[in-house]
Amino acid sequence: MPTCFPDNVFFLGDKLSGLIDFPFACNDILAYDVAICLNAWCFEPDHAFNVTKARALLNAYGRERPLSAAEEAALPLLARGAAMRFLLTRLVDFLNVPEGALVQPKDPLEYVRKLRFQQNVASLRDYGITPAGCAA
Repeated sequence: MPTCFPDNVFFLGDKLSGLIDFPFACNDILAYDVAICLNAWCFEPDHAFNVTKARALLNAYGRERPLSAAEEAALPLLARGAAMRFLLTRLVDFLNVPEGALVQPKDPLEYVRKLRFQQNVASLRDYGITPAGCAA
């Protein structure tokens, strides 16, 4: 899975037409990419977590590749780590904009809010899934 941020996924109408940034995808702990997607796709513009989107994401992923019990247990920690990683990356980019840059750095505070949410997640239940629910 590429680093699946909404701006890395392209559609023509309602059909998926392209994905970019495959080199940034995880290739060992696959649940880390799921954690990145939870942070990227399951929050609303007002920064509220959308449990309906999280449930849909995890159920759809589970139909293609069920998470193991260990991955399910680790997902909250992976999501915290992913939020921290993108907070820090965005902060570095925000503080180090090259002169003449054509791209605006993204707001690092978005991931402060996501990290705060993820710090309170105890299990998949907080994402709208019962443990072992992804594998069903």
